[in-house]
Amino acid sequence: MATLGLVEYQAASPEVRAVYDDIMATRKTDWINNFWKALARDPALLRRTWQSVKEVMSPGSLNALTKEMIYLAVSASNQCPYCIASHTVAARKAGMTDAMFTELMAVVGMANETNRLASGFQVEIDDRFKTPAQ
Repeated sequence: MATLGLVEYQAASPEVRAVYDDIMATRKTDWINNFWKALARDPALLRRTWQSVKEVMSPGSLNALTKEMIYLAVSASNQCPYCIASHTVAARKAGMTDAMFTELMAVVGMANETNRLASGFQVEIDDRFKTPAQ
């Protein structure tokens, strides 16, 4: 259960309903998921977070599948079961196959392992990998 509970559409303030309506219109859906309902306890947080998500996840140089798979990879690394579940669904909707999911999780696992090894061994960054000064 969410720490402060969930705000259902019927019980939402006009400010929260406006954000919910935008979420549903943008995502072409008829429901609001629990993440947004939990954030709705603080309408300013809900609005700010939705605006950021909408901006970052909108079409750009990266396609929707790539963005969702990156989101899924970070969610797995951060061990967020809710985000893993919701972004797995979104990535599948954008075209992710079982093989792609499996390979993605292998990359996430390998990156986490080698990141920890590089950090633990305090490996200095090779000059070739450094961004040249402008």
